Amino acid sequence: MAIRQLSETLINQIAAGEVIERPASAAKELIENALDAGATRIEIATAGGGKALMRVSDNGSGMDAADLELAVRRHCTSKISETLEDIRTLGFRGEALPSIGSVARLSIASRRRDSAGGHEIAVAGGKIAHMRPAAANPGTIVEVRDLFFATPARLKFLKTEKAEAGAITEIVKRMAIAFPAVRFVLSGSDRTTLEFPATGDDHLARMAQVLGKEFRDNAIALDAVREEISLTGFAGVPTFNRGNSAHQYAFVNGRPVQDKLILSAIRGAYAETIPSGRHPVAVLSITLDPALVDVNVHPAKSDVRFRDPGLVRGLIVGAIREALARDGSRAATTGASDMLRSFRPGFQPNSQRPQTAWSAETSPSRPYQPTTGFGERPQASFDGLSMPTARAEPQFSPQPAAPEPNARYPLGAARAQIHANYIVAQTEDGLVIVDQHAAHERLVFEAMRKALHSKRLASQVLLIPEIIDIPEEDCDRLMQHAAELSELGLTIERFGPGAIAVRETPAMLGEVDAHGLIRQLADEIAEWDTASGLSAKLEYVAATMACHGSVRSGRRLRPEEMNALLREMEVTPGSGQCNHGRPTYIELKLSDIERLFGRS
Repeated sequence: MAIRQLSETLINQIAAGEVIERPASAAKELIENALDAGATRIEIATAGGGKALMRVSDNGSGMDAADLELAVRRHCTSKISETLEDIRTLGFRGEALPSIGSVARLSIASRRRDSAGGHEIAVAGGKIAHMRPAAANPGTIVEVRDLFFATPARLKFLKTEKAEAGAITEIVKRMAIAFPAVRFVLSGSDRTTLEFPATGDDHLARMAQVLGKEFRDNAIALDAVREEISLTGFAGVPTFNRGNSAHQYAFVNGRPVQDKLILSAIRGAYAETIPSGRHPVAVLSITLDPALVDVNVHPAKSDVRFRDPGLVRGLIVGAIREALARDGSRAATTGASDMLRSFRPGFQPNSQRPQTAWSAETSPSRPYQPTTGFGERPQASFDGLSMPTARAEPQFSPQPAAPEPNARYPLGAARAQIHANYIVAQTEDGLVIVDQHAAHERLVFEAMRKALHSKRLASQVLLIPEIIDIPEEDCDRLMQHAAELSELGLTIERFGPGAIAVRETPAMLGEVDAHGLIRQLADEIAEWDTASGLSAKLEYVAATMACHGSVRSGRRLRPEEMNALLREMEVTPGSGQCNHGRPTYIELKLSDIERLFGRS
């Protein structure tokens, strides 16, 4: 068979298969062109999930007749010259418009600000129509109809109109986060109108528009630099998580990307703080020299390749972990909302009353303060008693620090223990409910993790070694890592072909269920053991050991023990969630309590 030159229309259709995979791909390319043109207002209208109609209007710099003529031809662009090492725009290939025009009915109307009139050009199935004058405002309007009419086979692979419309929405959200100074409006017959007003330099306000106002209250600021690579953005507290990773946004030099390296780094940074099957919420912006990143990896420009991927990953993991250690121990504000929804009051509060911050002076349920003691005789014996103090000597840390006089305690003072598992504490403006086992588990784990990087953990010798019968293969796996387990204070020896003798356990764990601990460690090592040994996963082992050595549910605590636990939580990084990622406490403001009784 003889080799022959393909027609330009067929070449464009082949290229379109790589660049324009679905309506959302076309929307992404058109929005990027508008942003590169300096637009401050972008309006997107769709119909039929973007397959029947997609119109993108902007107030950017616009194009004249000569630019329009070239814009619909392949590899014509104003964004790069002779090199790909200094790309500072979103688009640069010059393939988007001709690719769309080869598989759809495309029309472009544009006018420069300094021009008296505009021009319009149309392309249908790769065939370019003649240029004609058109009435147009400054800027550009790109209209795409009947997407993939020229390649019907591609239509069979598209999803439902609702799914395609949702994909376009996600594209707009990512662009809106990346460019807060631009106003975005998304409308159409296949959706409800979505508008993101410009927020200028207030990136967090734009993130709140996209991710919800709760993100503002549960976000921790990121600002780190390593070897001329900077990372900014916001990371959600661990207890503010979602069921999928769709709420993780990453940008490289302002370009929205979905890079596996960045997503993997986010997962690694939240290790041991997020429950299995849950995902953190984060918005990361990486800025670096364009020569240090390759954005020409995929036709859709959604992937990038860093010259030093290890440096970028280390920057992300280090910055997020430092932020979590600094401010990530607080509970998510959504915990109180979930608690309120679980109540079933016998009446509905008056929704017309204004929602104002709680104040002890103005609250309709403020405590009664008589001039002399209590009013009733049975309560007179309590008159004059001082309120319980929040001060207590910590009992749960090897080296506790005494609390300062007149210190303010975010977790308040312990008032009660209910069901021998939950501590109720009173704060200045509400109450806190603490899961004692989950909280102490986290404290023990953090102490073990800290000791891992300094010295061998102190151990306690068992008077009579515990003999644990387990399968021979599990014995082999445990003994291969006996030296590493010893660093954690757990000393084991082989006791026959199918048994392990436990001679020492970590001192900080106190009384340990050695049988349960050894069996769980054997199961975990069997699941993820590698040739690199256990050293890289010692923190996972420490988390398992901490769980077995923590204050158990059902143990009654004295008031000083409860307060000591609260004080230790306040100074321990990551104490807002246990090793499995579940919250250790929930805070309920007095304003929330008043809503339950219809007083707000």
